Amino acid sequence: MHSLLARPKLTVLQPKGHINASNAQELQAGLLRAVASEDSAVLLVDMEQVESLDSAGLIALVSALSLAQRLNRRLSLCCVSPSIRIIFELTGLDRVFEIFDSRAAVAQELDTALG
Repeated sequence: MHSLLARPKLTVLQPKGHINASNAQELQAGLLRAVASEDSAVLLVDMEQVESLDSAGLIALVSALSLAQRLNRRLSLCCVSPSIRIIFELTGLDRVFEIFDSRAAVAQELDTALG
């Protein structure tokens, strides 16, 4: 369902396919593990290969963001397709999540933020 890449201070999670009620708990568990990990201050969820996202998938992302905020960590999204971005806009979550257009934009921001 997803692959995980890690480098110092940054963990990238890449969910794939359809994120829905049948697999959102698996995604949520992976997100929460990554956020709680001492190895990373930043979790990036690369949404490039996500084909669809339902309310269960949104709940998984919001849950991970909530934990990240409590632990004073950063959780961002990138490469969100236009059809999925509309979901974030309709729910107002585009104002809650930090959403980048590309990994290059994330890298530039992190170079600045992490020094």
